[in-house]
Amino acid sequence: MKIGIDTFACNGGKSGVGVYLTQLLKRIPPSGDRYELFGWDFDRFAYSEAAPDTEFIPRCSINGSTANSLWHLVRYQEFAKKRGYDGCFFPAAHRLSSRSSCPSIGTVHDMGAYWGTRKTREHLGAILRMALPNSLRKLDRIIAVSQFVKQELMDLVRVKESRIEVVPNGVDLKAFYPRPRNEESVVLIQPFSFRRPYILFVSRIDHPVKNHVRLIEAFGIFKERTRYPHRLVLAGDNRHGADKVKEAAANSVYKNDIFFTGYFPVQNLPALYAGADMAVIPSMYEGFGMGVLEAMASGIPVACARAASLPEAAEHAALYFDPRDAEDMADRMVTLSANRDIHRECRALGLERAQAFSWDRCVERTLTIVQETVAK
Repeated sequence: MKIGIDTFACNGGKSGVGVYLTQLLKRIPPSGDRYELFGWDFDRFAYSEAAPDTEFIPRCSINGSTANSLWHLVRYQEFAKKRGYDGCFFPAAHRLSSRSSCPSIGTVHDMGAYWGTRKTREHLGAILRMALPNSLRKLDRIIAVSQFVKQELMDLVRVKESRIEVVPNGVDLKAFYPRPRNEESVVLIQPFSFRRPYILFVSRIDHPVKNHVRLIEAFGIFKERTRYPHRLVLAGDNRHGADKVKEAAANSVYKNDIFFTGYFPVQNLPALYAGADMAVIPSMYEGFGMGVLEAMASGIPVACARAASLPEAAEHAALYFDPRDAEDMADRMVTLSANRDIHRECRALGLERAQAFSWDRCVERTLTIVQETVAK
C-alpha cells in the first residue's frame, strides 16, 4: 500500500503536533507499506532526520492557514489521485478538504476552534470554525488523543462514536527522566541560564486559552505569601494575545522574577523540566496535556487546572486548582513549595503515571488503524 502523510499544520516538528508526527515517523517499520510525506515547500527538510528514507513532496509554497485551507479544498483530491495513494493520513486533521479520492484517517488533538466565546476564537478564522465539522465528518476514521476530545467530536461535530478511536499520545522516557540535583544555583541550557528555584510552564503564549495572565497573578500571590526566591519561567513562542500576557508580567510587582524564553528548542526541554522545582499547568483548554506528562516523567511535581483533558492525563498524580481562581492556583503552588512531603509524594506518583504513556504503543496502534482503514 502507498500511503500519503500530510505534514501541513505540523509546524515543522516544532509544536506538540509536530512532536507527534516526528515520533510516528521514527517508528514506521522500514519494510512493508510505502509512506510518502507531503506539505509546505519550506518543510521539505523538517522531518529528514526522523524519516531519512521517506520521500517528501513539496506543495503550496505560501504560508498561512488560508492558503493551507484553500490547497486542501481545491487541490488535495487531485494531488492524492495523481500520486496514486491507497490512503492518506492527516496527523493534524484541522484542515478543509473535499472528499478524499482514497480512504482518509485523521488525528484530532483538540477542538480548540470551538473553545470559549466567539471573541476568544477570532484568530482561528471564521472559515475554519464553519467548515471544520463537515471536513472531519468526511474522514473515514478519526483518532482522538483523549476521551475528552472523543466526547467533543461526538457532541460538537456529531461524529458517530463507532468512527472514533482514542489513542493517547506518548512521552519519550528516554529524553524525559529525573536528573541528579546538584547544588549549583544556575541551570545552563544554551543560550539561556536559569537561576533556581523556578516554577515552569511550557506552552505557546496564547491568550486567554493558556491562562498565562492568571498564572502571573497567582505567582505574585505566591511570592507575597512565601517570600521564597522562586522565579517563573514561561517557555513558548508568541501567539495570539501575547502582548496582553507581556503587559501583565510588566505590571507585576515581581516582574524581575518572570522570564520569557520565546520558542524553546524541543531537544532542550528535558533539561529545562528537570531543573524546575515544580510545573504549573493553568490552561483553560488542553486536548491532551503533554506538558503534564513531560513534567511528571522528568521527576518534578505538577499542579494543574481541573479543566478539559488535564485530569484525564494526570489522574491522581497532580494537585488541582480552579483555573479561573488565581488564589486557588497560588494555594497549590505554596503547598508544593512549602510541604516537602507532598512535593515528594506528587513526584513519585507523577513518575508512576508517566509510565502509562508510550510512543511505541501509540504509533503501533495508529499505524494499525491506518492500515485497517485503507485495506477495507
